[in-house]
Amino acid sequence: MSLDERLDQIVSRHSELSNLMSRGDVTDSDDFVRMSKEFAELDPVVACIGELRAAQFEAGDLAGLIADPESDSEMKSMAQAEFQELTQRVPEIEKKLQIMLLPRDAADDKNAILEVRAGTGGDEAALFASDLLRMYQRYADKHGWKFEIMSVADTGIGGIKDASVEISGRGVFARLKYESGVHRVQRVPETESGGRIHTSAATVAVLPEAEEVDVQIEDKDLRVDTYRAQGAGGQHVNTTDSAVRITHLPTGIVVQQQDEKSQHKNRAKALKILRARIYDAEREAQANARAKDRKDQVGSGDRSERIRTYNFPQGRVSDHRINLTLHKLDKILEGEALDEIVDALTSEDQARKLAEVT
Repeated sequence: MSLDERLDQIVSRHSELSNLMSRGDVTDSDDFVRMSKEFAELDPVVACIGELRAAQFEAGDLAGLIADPESDSEMKSMAQAEFQELTQRVPEIEKKLQIMLLPRDAADDKNAILEVRAGTGGDEAALFASDLLRMYQRYADKHGWKFEIMSVADTGIGGIKDASVEISGRGVFARLKYESGVHRVQRVPETESGGRIHTSAATVAVLPEAEEVDVQIEDKDLRVDTYRAQGAGGQHVNTTDSAVRITHLPTGIVVQQQDEKSQHKNRAKALKILRARIYDAEREAQANARAKDRKDQVGSGDRSERIRTYNFPQGRVSDHRINLTLHKLDKILEGEALDEIVDALTSEDQARKLAEVT
């Protein structure tokens, strides 16, 4: 199928969906929601196709005017200036359209489970993990997303050992999926009297939140253990066995949840995280099968890969996957400038995918 035929097919489908929904023929609410979603996804693509074809048609008209020997010189001069502008604009529109037509990650529209864990570096690593969690909360607030803490294990001195949060909203996973990996920090701890710079790290995992239709979990595949919840320092938070540990026997994935006083609520949260981890593992296996001979440098989701360094003495943040350095550490940690990194990672990912299909 040629590109023009594919574009015609998209425009035709967009028109078909518009007619179906406007006539009221769709009585099933699930079908209507599915069609509405497809229509909304096609809408900007069809607008871009219209923009491209209008520009191409105009360029053809101008070329004819320039080639016409009967055109006066002033008209030709104006036509040539407009034609020159269009010859630059058309490739830009074509590239924009090509990006829109790239295969989309099926999980891009999903909510996300974000997990932050302190790595090497003791108390300093735990404090940095807390900084990262706060950065993502501010970033979520900036985008109008819902940020709900599911579990957190704090150190009692402002740091966290690990935390899991659910982030809900439009395009959450598409924006946050590049954050998975090892984040390294270089700074002078408050307790360091000699002014020496310490290096520590925290690990971030961003998992697409899976629905029940995405991952089927059988009760027979689960081992559920209950125990008494404990807080920092080992003290008992309550005297009932409300904490839950769920082991998924086929994969060996283990999830623990103890933040809620209700065992039922802890179990529900644990199952949500478990489903996300299983879904993520399946996606990773499929991606590895598709790309055995190459390694994606952007958005690989490799939790062991060092992706970024936050250098406090120099006020800079460097993303090692795309050799990007920004001297905006404070604004990035406030969630204000994180989009600059995410946009650059997205563009790099799109450029790589375009190179693969062209």
